[in-house]
Amino acid sequence: MKVTQEKLPASQIGLEIEITPEITKQTYEKVIKNLASTANIPGFRKGKVPRPILLQRLGTTRIKAAALEELIQDGIEQAVKQEAITAIGQPQLRSSFEDLIKNYEPGKPLTISAAVDVEPEVNLVQYTDLQAKAEEVNYDPERVESTLEKERTELATLIPVEGRAAQIGDIAVVDFKGVFSKIEGEEETAEPEPIPGAEATDFQVELQEDKFIPGFILGIVGMNPEETKEIAAQFPDPYANEDLAGKGATFTVTLKELKEKELPEVNDDFAQEISDFETLEELRASLVERYQKEADDKTKTNKQEALLTELLNHVEVDLPATLIDQEVDAMLTQTAMRLSQQGLDVRNLFTQDIIAQLRERSRTEAIERIKRSLSLREIGKRESIQVTPEEIAARVTELLEQYPEEKEVDEDRLRSIVENELLTEKIIDWLLEHSSVELVPEGSLSATEETEAVESDVDADADAPQTEPENSEVSTEVTEG
Repeated sequence: MKVTQEKLPASQIGLEIEITPEITKQTYEKVIKNLASTANIPGFRKGKVPRPILLQRLGTTRIKAAALEELIQDGIEQAVKQEAITAIGQPQLRSSFEDLIKNYEPGKPLTISAAVDVEPEVNLVQYTDLQAKAEEVNYDPERVESTLEKERTELATLIPVEGRAAQIGDIAVVDFKGVFSKIEGEEETAEPEPIPGAEATDFQVELQEDKFIPGFILGIVGMNPEETKEIAAQFPDPYANEDLAGKGATFTVTLKELKEKELPEVNDDFAQEISDFETLEELRASLVERYQKEADDKTKTNKQEALLTELLNHVEVDLPATLIDQEVDAMLTQTAMRLSQQGLDVRNLFTQDIIAQLRERSRTEAIERIKRSLSLREIGKRESIQVTPEEIAARVTELLEQYPEEKEVDEDRLRSIVENELLTEKIIDWLLEHSSVELVPEGSLSATEETEAVESDVDADADAPQTEPENSEVSTEVTEG
């Protein structure tokens, strides 16, 4: 078989495959023989249909088409094998099938044109001495105090309040019923319209302004137990429930009970109750260490992301469609698994239209992920960066010890994943050592990006027709405010 190769865009190899006269004849005759043994033609037993009758009844075009399908499949498979091409995905026929039928004459040579996707070549224009900027995340000591205060609040004891009125921070037990406020022009004698869902008995609410719609909480402040009061409030605009947005409301509220939080003292006993530490000093030291490590890890992640983003500016790679489609498939599968674990019905969520939209939206990210992966792999090859079996075994053992409840673990797959992760870490660490990443204050790069985005939007909208904004359709209960 004569095969001529041609390099095509998108990491494809074009193949011109010349099939010998002997093969085109043998395949044609084999198809006729198979059809003769299976065709149901009145007046003839299977396998006993004369050739002229068979050709007349079935038609030469149908027979040639059946033979061509076999010639194409076998021809491409043999060509790929003969040329030792490492193909990815399914080969594509470049010739017109209709033209092949017209040109196909059994016993004469036949030329087929096809294309196969192959692993792309990665051209690293530069991968050392890269310059990038990353935000430095600093440890915030206030996080320790806020964590302790949160734990303290959760351990608070509610005690009845007597002899004073309600104040911010209290826990109030109320009965309430809400109606829409009368609008201008409405008859005074008209019955007020109840607000759907705006009624409750023995409703416990913390007196914080963000716990209800504006006006409700401040109306309760100053009330005494057993007091009933009408409180005017206003639904925000926009509001989650569009039917309520911007409307006035009047709530009839009865304060039935008032409580306040009694917070525990922050001492060694408190530390023992919320942790495994014996003393408050040990607990504080542990929190400081944890939040310091989190800040350091985030800073390192920012450096890695900044460096990899800069690396892609110096990489040239022509990606085949097969790789992109495979990566998009993997991303959608991960999304589906995550949603399924959250208890959502993926089959109802992932309609054909939604899948098509998700595939299109995921394409850009998929391309970036592939480029990163290929670039890192190429750097690892060039710099002979490897992971030792001992390193892999140690990490696998560590993971198995962390998750002993996982009974069914594919250790071969786990070992493969660990090897890939450790190798990626090593390559990125090598890149960091051979490049320069300037640390800048947290938020500075984000602010710059937002400013550039706003300026870009202003420029883009300068000549655009102006339209009224549309409200989003979200429904929620009144008490979710």
